[in-house]
Amino acid sequence: MENPMLTPEILSGEGEILLLTAGDAEHGKRADAALAGLCDLSRSALARLMEEGSVTRRGEILTKKSTLAAGDEVQIILPPPVPCEAQPEEIPLDIVYEDADIIVINKPKGMVVHPAPGHEHGTLVSALLWHCGDSLSGIGGVARPGIVHRIDRDTTGLIAAAKNDAAHLSLANQLSDHTMHREYEALLIGGIKEAGTVDAPIGRHPKDRKKMAVVPASAAGARHAVTHYTPVMSWGAFSHVRLRLETGRTHQIRVHMSHIGHPVLGDELYGANRTPFERHHAALIEGQCLHAAKLRLIHPRTGESVEFSAPLPPEFVKLTEILGNM
Repeated sequence: MENPMLTPEILSGEGEILLLTAGDAEHGKRADAALAGLCDLSRSALARLMEEGSVTRRGEILTKKSTLAAGDEVQIILPPPVPCEAQPEEIPLDIVYEDADIIVINKPKGMVVHPAPGHEHGTLVSALLWHCGDSLSGIGGVARPGIVHRIDRDTTGLIAAAKNDAAHLSLANQLSDHTMHREYEALLIGGIKEAGTVDAPIGRHPKDRKKMAVVPASAAGARHAVTHYTPVMSWGAFSHVRLRLETGRTHQIRVHMSHIGHPVLGDELYGANRTPFERHHAALIEGQCLHAAKLRLIHPRTGESVEFSAPLPPEFVKLTEILGNM
């Protein structure tokens, strides 16, 4: 039995109703865990909704300890969305470049780019608002001023933000027509000795709504995605690679590398069970070992090609030294 997530119905003034159908994979599982795998809500968020009586099965209020059976139809009443407006926060920034039009930041590991439920504070946007004041493009709205592209929370490296609307539109067009060059470096599980390309569409994972996946081109929501990779060093069980994005899909590098059997070291979402090396060096591996190392773009005012680079973070360098001495 398939596990489709039905389209939410909008309730006037009350938010949304989410209708979910449990499949064979959810049979016998606790409701909070099973439902978290069928939608974008976390187990803690589902638990709160259950305590409020907002999760029901044929009129029965479910608790997080309730179990589901295949075929159960569950209704979740979501509260009205609360506007998430970024607020300035005095957070140090590693500024690689700044002028009147753009600012380029070397983002540290663990920093979320813009506010989202569960990550309202300590974001890159909040730091930019403190540093730049009102001089950020408003095209991204109150939650994402100046933000044109993103990198994941645990990915380090370069991200450019626009300081006015003209710069924002220019950078957005460069992303769209693939003239913005983005180069990453990563540590992968498994040996890679030859350069290659992954040309495989990416869409929402059919069973785990928190993940993306390589999907058939005909699948709903499938988007064309191309990643080029070149080995820098291979140690047999692990590799250091350089990657270039031709497209920019959510989690693209992580999904594509996992798809070819070489997940990014430390990637708990797309990797398999942690290797002994990852467990032994857990202090150095907090999230995926992925770094946005180079960024080349056309300056929105001058029309000149400009390139920026950010050095590998210390923990990445330390891991390569350890692997080289094994």
